[in-house]
Amino acid sequence: MSLKNITLVSCSWVLFNSEGDSKILDLDKYSILKRLGIHARDLRILDPLLSYPSTILGRERAIIINLEHIKAIITAEEVWLRDPLDENVIPVVEELQRRLAVKGALFEGFADEDEQAADFPFEFRALEVMLEAICSYLDARTTELETAAYPALDELTSKISSRNLDRVRKLKSAMTRLTNRVQKVRDELEQFLDDDEDMGDLYLTRKLSSHSSPVSISYAPNWCPVSPTVQSKVSRTSRASGISIHEENDVEELEMLLEAYFMQIDSTMNKLTTLREYIDDTEDYINIQLDNHRNQLIQLELFLSSGTLCLSVYSLVAAVFGMNIPYTWRENHEYLFKWVVILAGMASASVFIWIMTYAGHKGLIGI
Repeated sequence: MSLKNITLVSCSWVLFNSEGDSKILDLDKYSILKRLGIHARDLRILDPLLSYPSTILGRERAIIINLEHIKAIITAEEVWLRDPLDENVIPVVEELQRRLAVKGALFEGFADEDEQAADFPFEFRALEVMLEAICSYLDARTTELETAAYPALDELTSKISSRNLDRVRKLKSAMTRLTNRVQKVRDELEQFLDDDEDMGDLYLTRKLSSHSSPVSISYAPNWCPVSPTVQSKVSRTSRASGISIHEENDVEELEMLLEAYFMQIDSTMNKLTTLREYIDDTEDYINIQLDNHRNQLIQLELFLSSGTLCLSVYSLVAAVFGMNIPYTWRENHEYLFKWVVILAGMASASVFIWIMTYAGHKGLIGI
């Protein structure tokens, strides 16, 4: 059966080109695959119904971006962004419209004016917008969580109640989920920073230039020429022909970009780590309080049990003398009643004091 005969569900995409123009298209998966020349498994990663983790994939002619709500395909001349009408995606669309219309904005705020004027690759400017958007989004979610969590934890330490415990439990669950999301983005950036070849896969403009001019080894002024000795060490057959290993490993621009946003996402991760430590400290404090209350209950139980034992001894004396049995010594000895009561009470009190003294000596009660 041909793919053309299969009914495919269309989805909304916004298309940006290198000139800064944009338009919204409703295309099915087959049309996207045919137009961009990517694999179906790459497009499946962008399906919001499948819940793939955050991923950045470098392909021969495209970069696949799946960062939370940002699902996009970047080529050397176009950016395809899915679900542009989503409330979380709208700011990304607006920023892409602003940034892609201006060349040389890759390291805005980090580079000099002369460096900003350089012709940086189109795909990096698009990638920067998406990294900035996801880092800002996760940092905002972290700030919201901190704003809600710290007062809730302080209230729990002052008053342990079912309501406060349930509130903190929900906040801890939300923090765990957010930490996993931030950690995944951080791991993706770290993976690229640790591997020059992975970063080289993201240089779409360079690979496109090599196809159009195989003998060219320097199409941009900021990339260095290649020496013959280094050129002889090309090992990756999947690279475009005519690109030297020196040029492939010249990833300084991309490394600076990824390093900047790695530091930002790492800062967000540190906030979550600090919050987790505060929650753990609060849990330890609550457990100490609960242990103290438990010990107080045990002491109370010891007092009550000892008092019950002494009263049982006193009741035993009363029961013995209260038996309806004719004793000859009971006659004309009414004065013994008060002595029996006094001596029995003194004996019971002595037993209680001895038990408490022994418990205190053994450290069973804090007296």
